[in-house]
Amino acid sequence: MKFDCWYLTDKGLRRESNQDSCLVNKELGLFVVADGMGGHSGGEVASSMAVETVEEIMLQPSASTRSPRELIQLSYEESSRRIFDKAANERPELSGMGTTMVMAFLRGNHLYVGNVGDSRCYMYKKPQLWQITEDHSLINEQLRAGVMSEEQVRQFVGRNVITRSVGYERETYPDIIEREVAPGEMFLLCSDGLSGLVDDAKICDIINKNKPDKVVKACVEQALANGGDDNVTVMLIHFYE
Repeated sequence: MKFDCWYLTDKGLRRESNQDSCLVNKELGLFVVADGMGGHSGGEVASSMAVETVEEIMLQPSASTRSPRELIQLSYEESSRRIFDKAANERPELSGMGTTMVMAFLRGNHLYVGNVGDSRCYMYKKPQLWQITEDHSLINEQLRAGVMSEEQVRQFVGRNVITRSVGYERETYPDIIEREVAPGEMFLLCSDGLSGLVDDAKICDIINKNKPDKVVKACVEQALANGGDDNVTVMLIHFYE
């Protein structure tokens, strides 16, 4: 399966630094977006450690003999242990740091998506867009439980509270999704700097109205136009024959 990939990250309009990290390794078919948390330095350290750990694991000689699900599980487990241990043993001032992380790993014509936190992966098949990951956030738990409606989401005080992350605790457990990809499909990975400011309908509209190589820039520009409250990272993978 052939593919192209584009990505863009921006610190936004209200943050002093960019705590998002991202990785594209086309040879491995590996794509990662991580959104750090835990203060100015902690977030940057946690997200960069996470993406570096994932690539390291995928480059190990034994990776070719392991299943994609096993590799993704190991990537999250090892990232979480390293981040937690660094704060506990080397950098106590970074205690409490962690990161969200969404990743996609292509093997053959199957795409495996891992997720912890509220960074997202969407699948686009003209003309529709679907969120295929589930947010590990307090607001999503409230929605699922029926405690609040979609209309109440914007006013919810705890909208940025994450219920599962990489590194805040030593152990973490990713959701893993497998999908056989088809020509024409696109997968969009992003931090909540996009999804928190630009609703799904607008993201879909941007993809519908732009050529694939223009989508990530248009998404970032829309997030900035809507306030740019957070760091924003957008990555698009386009599969074709």
